[in-house]
Amino acid sequence: MSKVNISTDLEFKDKVVAINRVVKTTKGGRTFSFSALVVVGNENGIVGHGLGKAKEVQEAIVKGIEDAKKNLVKVPIFHGTIPHDQLAKAGAAKVLIKPAAHGAGVIAGGSMRAVLESAGITDVLAKNLGSANPHNVVKATIKALSLLREPISVAKTRNISLSKVFNGK
Repeated sequence: MSKVNISTDLEFKDKVVAINRVVKTTKGGRTFSFSALVVVGNENGIVGHGLGKAKEVQEAIVKGIEDAKKNLVKVPIFHGTIPHDQLAKAGAAKVLIKPAAHGAGVIAGGSMRAVLESAGITDVLAKNLGSANPHNVVKATIKALSLLREPISVAKTRNISLSKVFNGK
């Protein structure tokens, strides 16, 4: 995975994917705390995820946003979609993402949709093939996006033109 060093002057949009209430039972009674899974992105090829834990929901979200800004990855976007198919796995979650024609939109469910939209991808087909656990689905989606290769670098590596990488498209 290629981590990205980003200065804080970029404008990030955050999306809360999941909020979990955790109860700890002690001799004195029950203690409630919250964990928030947050995805941040600049909708221009940079996306990250983070987990925040606190006694209050709003604090957990803020901590999640701070954590997400530390875990950013760069995503190659080619004409609003991804350059090629990619399969990735995190825990029991398995994710398949495929490029789509212009105008198809983001065809993905739940947590995958939040990651793909935050990255700035406008046309993509995505399928969750394993567990529906939001934490692992987000991790698998970001892993799949980070494994994508730039079409220009592939063309340079193979010493062929960019049009041949895409079969003359």
